Amino acid sequence: MKIYHSIEEFEGVENAVVTTGTFDGVHVGHSKIIDRLKEIATSINGETVLLTFFPHPRMVLFSDNDLKLITTKNEKIKLLEAAGIDHLIIHPFSREFSRLSSVEFVRDVLVNKLGTSRLVIGYNHHFGRNREGSFEHLKEYGPMYGFQVEEIHAQDIDAISVSSTKIRKALESGDIRTAKDYLTHDFHLSGIVVKGNNLGHKLGFPTANLKVVDSHKLIPANGVYSVTVSVHQQVYKGMLNIGLRPTIDGEEKTIEVHILDFEANIYGEEITLTFENWIREEQKFESLEALKVQLELDKQFVLAN
Repeated sequence: MKIYHSIEEFEGVENAVVTTGTFDGVHVGHSKIIDRLKEIATSINGETVLLTFFPHPRMVLFSDNDLKLITTKNEKIKLLEAAGIDHLIIHPFSREFSRLSSVEFVRDVLVNKLGTSRLVIGYNHHFGRNREGSFEHLKEYGPMYGFQVEEIHAQDIDAISVSSTKIRKALESGDIRTAKDYLTHDFHLSGIVVKGNNLGHKLGFPTANLKVVDSHKLIPANGVYSVTVSVHQQVYKGMLNIGLRPTIDGEEKTIEVHILDFEANIYGEEITLTFENWIREEQKFESLEALKVQLELDKQFVLAN
């Protein structure tokens, strides 16, 4: 997969089969669009082109919106490469770019810059200034500018239309199972291991405290989770706590993982957590001994699943 960090870097390809959108999470609905994109490209001897944006348009247009993303830019790149996209364009989104009218976006971007032969878009896709452009506009513009357009209907799971917003809400409520179903891949959280207060070590459950570097990355709901931990190119089971540690009257949110059967010093190193299951809500215990008893139960849950 070739990666371009602006539309201007892209030099065009023969029979470009194009889609555009934010693709946060690269969920099951996105996969349906990508599969159709590849199918068309194969039939017309073309190449797939995916145009996406960073920052997310909502971060630019609504500066007070503390939007968190399912996937970081690097995570999204890896997922789209695995999906088989030929050309990925990550264009810097700005207020100036947002002011393009729908016809300017079609003429100047899709046609003149990308050389679109076929365009595939998701259900209820909007584009251009004030989101004025729609599938109906594209059907009108297509014959004018020499491309064909196809709309992919929303992907449903259990009669629920999948969207990035619904996946974010699932993660923010700790509903890992629904998020995984909608994504069709695991949710990951990466960060650097930093020093904590060593309480876990005193309890017999030493933890790696994670500092998430990407400030836009979504952190799931406070609670205890079973995870796998990728460290030193090995994968271990782990029990993760996200929250305030109420038993010791903690005031700052922490992300702490106890890695099973692991003793190495990994301060300053990057590790990746893969979320497997929700175990329980974070709670305040009457004593550290009661907390230790619960941690042992949590460990048995992790080992059994």
